[in-house]
Amino acid sequence: MTGPGANAAARSPGGAALLDEFSYDDDVVRKFLFASVAWGIVGMLVGLVIALQMADPRFNFGLPFTSFGRLRPLHTNAVIFAFAGNAFFTGCYYSTQRLVKARMFSDALSRIHFWGWQLIIVAAALTLPFGYTQAKEYAELEWPIDIAIAVVWVVFAVNFIGTLVKRRERHLYVALWFYLASIVTVALLHIFNNLSMPAGWLKSYSIYAGVQDAFMQWWYGHNAVAFFLTTPFLGLMYYFMPKAAEGPVFSYRLSILHFWSLVFLYIWAGPHHLHYTALPEWASTVGMLFSVMLWAPSWGGMINGLLTLRGGWAKVVDDPILKFFVVGITAYGMSTFEGPMLSIKSVNALAHYTDWIIAHVHTGALGWNGFLAAGMVYWLLPRLFQAPLYSKRLAELHFWIATFGILLYVVAIYSAGVTQGLMWRAFDETGRLSYPDFVETVARLVPMYWTRVLGGSLYLAGMLVFMYNIVMTWRRRPAVYEVPVVRAAPLARAAAPEPEDGHRLGGVFPLRLHRTWERMPVTFTVLVLVAVVVASLFEVIPTFLIKSNVPTIASVKPYTPLELYGRDMYIREGCFNCHSQMVRPLRYETERYGEYSKPGESVYEHPFLWGSRRIGPDLAREGGKYPNLWHVRHFANPRELAAKSIMPGYAQFATNAIDWEVIPGRIRAMAMIGVPYGPAVTDAVPMARRQAALIAADIEKAGGPGGLADREVVAIVAYLQRLGQDIRGTAAAAATPAGAAGAGAPAGGATPAGATPAGATTPAPARGGR
Repeated sequence: MTGPGANAAARSPGGAALLDEFSYDDDVVRKFLFASVAWGIVGMLVGLVIALQMADPRFNFGLPFTSFGRLRPLHTNAVIFAFAGNAFFTGCYYSTQRLVKARMFSDALSRIHFWGWQLIIVAAALTLPFGYTQAKEYAELEWPIDIAIAVVWVVFAVNFIGTLVKRRERHLYVALWFYLASIVTVALLHIFNNLSMPAGWLKSYSIYAGVQDAFMQWWYGHNAVAFFLTTPFLGLMYYFMPKAAEGPVFSYRLSILHFWSLVFLYIWAGPHHLHYTALPEWASTVGMLFSVMLWAPSWGGMINGLLTLRGGWAKVVDDPILKFFVVGITAYGMSTFEGPMLSIKSVNALAHYTDWIIAHVHTGALGWNGFLAAGMVYWLLPRLFQAPLYSKRLAELHFWIATFGILLYVVAIYSAGVTQGLMWRAFDETGRLSYPDFVETVARLVPMYWTRVLGGSLYLAGMLVFMYNIVMTWRRRPAVYEVPVVRAAPLARAAAPEPEDGHRLGGVFPLRLHRTWERMPVTFTVLVLVAVVVASLFEVIPTFLIKSNVPTIASVKPYTPLELYGRDMYIREGCFNCHSQMVRPLRYETERYGEYSKPGESVYEHPFLWGSRRIGPDLAREGGKYPNLWHVRHFANPRELAAKSIMPGYAQFATNAIDWEVIPGRIRAMAMIGVPYGPAVTDAVPMARRQAALIAADIEKAGGPGGLADREVVAIVAYLQRLGQDIRGTAAAAATPAGAAGAGAPAGGATPAGATPAGATTPAPARGGR
């Protein structure tokens, strides 16, 4: 242990050591607390901006770095990793020291963790709006930042586990189990999901492709929610709820069942995000079964939290801290009931890609994470700042306006989600789609989007009240904080044989065994790791090793160099946040979009771009539907072709020059992870220039602007026109100019990728769009 407050020993007159003397490091706790609330306000402000963009596209402000596709991942990363992450670290550093009666293992590691984490958040804020992204939900940050995250997380893990080893309490309390599980599992998820091949300092390609990349992403994505937003906050609940209620947790036995059931079951559930996609059906079915089983332990945890208040419910009326905790735990129960329900295939068929999922996520994030963090911070303020809370009335105001904000938000967006799902699948009396134009469903939702703006504004107003109350309490702090000296017996003295606890353990062997594990933090950590790894491997190994899971399609070829550049633009602009590329084998989808998607179509997709939301139509079969000029006009001003579209404009595509120099490096990176590029590895730029010239000529011939052969718009048009072409038989033969064999569709045609056939140069009628 290093730094102020390092151990001293109180001694008897005879010189024998009796008690260790030390102090807790609350300075780092204060730092994390301020960071959490400050970043929370920033993240929610960005969320409010993108909510406004959904209601009125003018709020995109016509700037590339303020468009919805770029700001949406900034919002999710800020709320999850900056707000919730710092809130977890606040509670973890405070409670761990007191639960083990020891200062943190190293003050230096605590500071490295704090400043390292804040620098990572700043790096996210500086890269995501400028289009540097891996296109993986909740894992968008590029490879240098991923490495930094891994390093800082290891620092945190060493500091935490080192503290447990140096503890003065014999047993690990339940909150520490959840902290351990979170630390171990997040490290595993982060490392394996983010394995990628760098193609530049801020550009990389996932080593996984298509089906396997989708599986790994949602193994990570679902469990990032589980082990970053659920288990750590359950640990906080198990510490701070009994503190606020001034009583013990309801049931030790239930906490054991809750913990191990969650750790083992949660890790299986990710594939339920991919129902009816090209993922093998057995995998999504397994995910559904384990998701349904999660109902029991999740509600066991909710019951354990709420019943901790047994006999003290009258306190809730007057105590805003308990109000936050009770509503937060209730929101956890609602979310963990709805999650398994949404994993059921028949429900998922309606809800997937709709705003229903957005409402579900925000019930958990705003209710569970937001309210639990607020209750924890209000409880901590007098203890950390050694001054009374500035205003209990303001805390009550914060609670009520935030609660009303959540209700407005989720009611509006649940309504929007169900409306979307029902309109997409509606058929009229003649057997045709009732709403064939996608933009009709978008226009119907705009009033609900404005209601969300109101709800989000109220929640943000509550956060501003929260920050004001914190700052005013901080201003009442003493000139110099008092540092209490804590005295505790060293573990060697505290570890005398424990008397039989027949009342609590009932003589049941597994419970006695668990009490033994609680004395062994390293063993406990290994057991958690084994549970998570074993569950993961049962799904990972078959998905990767059984070839029949991803049957290949002979006509599917890699993207040409120009198409790959266009695909990277699609990723840069965050188009995957609004458009899916996965047609499910459901009649209303095949009627709207065409042939359903096959596993073999995406074998060269690094990363996969199946999407998780449809603010705009699916694009898996977009290639060849519309002339090249239509796409140019659509990017310049979407509302010229679809008056009710909420898609931001991308007029800059027609003026931004293609960066030809980056293309060879990107082709080489893709080749290194197994994409068979052949001649394109050495001839990438000439091939890209030839294809760009053909597309530019077609646009000019159709009456469009000239001089586009070296502009980005031709690259993204080339990419969009390629989508779905490879499974249309000989249509793929016209996808690449002569000389590009091996880097796309076979050579033999002079028509650019997906270009309109001769004589069909008139722009097609407007289609539904975002």
